Amino acid sequence: MTTILITGTNRGIGLEMANQALARGWTVYGSARAAVTDPDAHICHHPKFHDLQFDVTDHAAVRAAAASVSEPIDILINNAGSIGPERQSTLDMDFDGFAQTFAVNTLAPLAVVQAFLPHLKRSSSPRILTISSRMGSLSHQKSDRIAYRASKAAVNKVMQGLATDLEPMGVAVAVLHPGWVRTDMGGAGADIAPAESAAGILKLAEGLTLAGTSKFYNWDGSSLDW
Repeated sequence: MTTILITGTNRGIGLEMANQALARGWTVYGSARAAVTDPDAHICHHPKFHDLQFDVTDHAAVRAAAASVSEPIDILINNAGSIGPERQSTLDMDFDGFAQTFAVNTLAPLAVVQAFLPHLKRSSSPRILTISSRMGSLSHQKSDRIAYRASKAAVNKVMQGLATDLEPMGVAVAVLHPGWVRTDMGGAGADIAPAESAAGILKLAEGLTLAGTSKFYNWDGSSLDW
């Protein structure tokens, strides 16, 4: 049976992916920065859910969490992310906020992969997916939320390089756009519900092979331009 690790399972798409994976009978390792106290979000009572508490920007804590897991990981989904600071214009930038956005959206996914790579290599079909955004596509010349856009463009390149390095080891790596989702980040006016996005992401994760490594996908499985 599939074992999946999802970062940021305390709300939004991450929580929905965890719930749907558990409904499939999968074993789920989920992370959040602290214990989840919201009763609508608390899934830790499920016998196949394992709660890993760490901040993705605390690399020592990430490594400690990995050391606490003994079983192979089949799928790793880097879901935890930040929309960035209130001021993130090229003409008015919160530079500390910009650096923090990179720490969460760009550096953390690579740190999580490195920490859990030994677990992935023990799987017969290891897959890594990182939640990116179409806002990071270099084919779109937009300047709003530039810290967020830049962090997603950067993680795309990091994951593309990672895919190149891990392909000889049999590990498939891809990035994906989750859609404009009705979450705290996406807002109430977004296009799709978290359940729809999560279902598409899990379907993509389940079917990802080396033939699809190093690609940028939409949540519905279609390809996107870098």
